Amino acid sequence: MNVKFRLILMNFMQYAVWGAWLISLGGYLGDSLRFDGLQIGSFFATMGIASVFMPAIAGIVADRWIPAQKVLGICHLTAALLLLAAAPQTDYAQLYPLMLLSVMFYMPTIAISNSVAYNALSRAGMDSVKAFPPIRVWGTVGFICAMVGVDLLGFTHTSGQLYLSSGIGFALGVYAFTLPGCAVTRDPEKKSWIDGLGLRAFSLFRQRKMAIFFIFSMLLGMSLQITNAFANSYLTTYFGRMPEYQGTFGVEHANILISLSQLSEALCILLIPFFMKRFGIKKVMLISMVAWVLRFGLLGAGNPGSGVWMLVLSMVVYGVAFDFFNISGSLFVEQETNSAIRSSAQGVFMIMTNGFGAIIGSYAAGAVVDACRWPLSWFVFSGYALVVAVAFMLSFKHDH
Repeated sequence: MNVKFRLILMNFMQYAVWGAWLISLGGYLGDSLRFDGLQIGSFFATMGIASVFMPAIAGIVADRWIPAQKVLGICHLTAALLLLAAAPQTDYAQLYPLMLLSVMFYMPTIAISNSVAYNALSRAGMDSVKAFPPIRVWGTVGFICAMVGVDLLGFTHTSGQLYLSSGIGFALGVYAFTLPGCAVTRDPEKKSWIDGLGLRAFSLFRQRKMAIFFIFSMLLGMSLQITNAFANSYLTTYFGRMPEYQGTFGVEHANILISLSQLSEALCILLIPFFMKRFGIKKVMLISMVAWVLRFGLLGAGNPGSGVWMLVLSMVVYGVAFDFFNISGSLFVEQETNSAIRSSAQGVFMIMTNGFGAIIGSYAAGAVVDACRWPLSWFVFSGYALVVAVAFMLSFKHDH
């Protein structure tokens, strides 16, 4: 079977697993289970907690002992089983730990799937910067299909979304074992314990350029989970309680409206090779940061009625906000590291963005929402993104 098609199928399922619950979980927790802002934020912080250490551990294992495609399969099968156990739970004390454990095994698969794809493309003699984005775009297509499926099946405010995600995860876990094999580094020479555990990737922090890049990856990562956690509930609950907006498309089918974000993401991925080669990582990340300012600001200014165009525009700029940071950042790490620590380096990138960034961002966002309420909270988030953009522009130096 064609290598590109196999990687496309992997990426489609990889993100369909996530898309089945990531955007709609906040609405289910808030509207159906009646959890407050901090509790909802804690569920999205699980991705940060898991990303602090699990991607690095999985990357080390994939670099040193078990081929990456097998690590990918093991993680997906375990995550799917835990999600299946979490689905029927309605009490916070029972649901939260099962979701946390499931996410701990899912989050490493994002970086590992990238490593599997880069390895397969390299073995096939392809340029990853050119070949990977058109493959990765199918991950976004999978995410969108799962989101729309959840909406049309009526799972947006039920645990059905978790059952659906679990089923896709089981299928991908089995499929992963059939993917092209990845090499592991079994050097018989005696090395330090740091090399033995594959922790050499953390030495990248000694390089000023990489240290600043990772720090701002964390600061920008704080923005990633905000709309995931609250956008659905904002549209269905905040506007849904207002008589003038009841029955509008944005309220009744919030998941489909939000899926425009992922459609934009799919299209923007195709722009990355041009922008990376033409402008370099600094300008690409600055574009992403400005897009985050607009993403939050437009959500705060818009509404499902006469202001729906601002909501739609917010969804459109999300593609730039996410891709020009997340995908370009992954490619930048790929280019700046050698093959011996590549999986581990991708794990470090995940730690900073979906780890520390997501933990701080999720809890801080929950506190802001409880304190400021809507729509003021969106303007607070927008102001934060603007400050980060200015600081990055002044501090990050990179010769393109």
